[in-house]
Amino acid sequence: MRKNVLLLETIAEEALAVLQDHVNVYTGYNDTDVKEILAREEIHAVITRGKGLINKPLMDACPHLQVAARCGVGLDNVDVAEASARKIMVINAPGSNAATIAEHTLALMLMLMRDMYGSVAQVKQDNWSWRNQYAGDELHGKTLGILGMGNIGKRVARLGAAFGMDVCYWSKSASDQPYPYLAMEAVLQRSDVVSLHLPFNNETNGIIGATQLGLMKAGSLLINTARGALVDHTALLQALQEKKLAGYAADVLPDEPPVQSRELVRHPQVIVTPHSGSLTATTYRHICMTTINNVVAALTGKGPDPDSIFNRHAIQ
Repeated sequence: MRKNVLLLETIAEEALAVLQDHVNVYTGYNDTDVKEILAREEIHAVITRGKGLINKPLMDACPHLQVAARCGVGLDNVDVAEASARKIMVINAPGSNAATIAEHTLALMLMLMRDMYGSVAQVKQDNWSWRNQYAGDELHGKTLGILGMGNIGKRVARLGAAFGMDVCYWSKSASDQPYPYLAMEAVLQRSDVVSLHLPFNNETNGIIGATQLGLMKAGSLLINTARGALVDHTALLQALQEKKLAGYAADVLPDEPPVQSRELVRHPQVIVTPHSGSLTATTYRHICMTTINNVVAALTGKGPDPDSIFNRHAIQ
């Protein structure tokens, strides 16, 4: 019997075609559609991307649920603990966005350090004489501090080193890296550029606050392509207004699209992209295909890649 899958968000067309070849697919992109589908169908897997929630109420409404999957890496919108308690397999695509997020991080770093956004904007306004007041700098010879040495952090470190930066890092634990492992406070104090690559959880929520920002070098830059809520945005805005920091660049905000963060986004020394770091054609397809292939394997009894089962130890 073909299993039934509920899609909470769109996925790449190629991935959708694979899914439709093996299971019955129902699209519920809003609450009304989801309720209608659940009222008449037994759902065996739910697939989301970044917004659709796979939470306790949804699991309650899907008593036959076997798989909760996200086409992505982070699982902020999936209640992993609840799924594990119910022995529901949680599937994601670990490491699939490391290369593209690392590239995006370096792009933001370069834009901020060299004031590329400001320069381009001025030329578009026919202000070629902007070059006479240009005050950008370069990455070469600067110290790059990495907070979080996971798959993305490692790639950013290698790219930074290739640009001639001195790299240091702090992570939850030290690992075999060619860069010095320091206390977080020391990384903040030493670095010209600090880049965040930490997971979001109770321990890291607001991990960069007024105290941490106060430790950073005057004129330093902060880059965040991890999670918006890692940073206390009230303290960050104050640090920027007081010119303690020279700039902030991010691909993530605690509220997306920005409402509470609007003042920060509009600050002249802030560059924010719309959580688009993983939306390149190559990575979007790869993330969707990887996740869908593993969901199909789980539902058809072939067995997904063990590394794709985030809670594999909890449900054994």
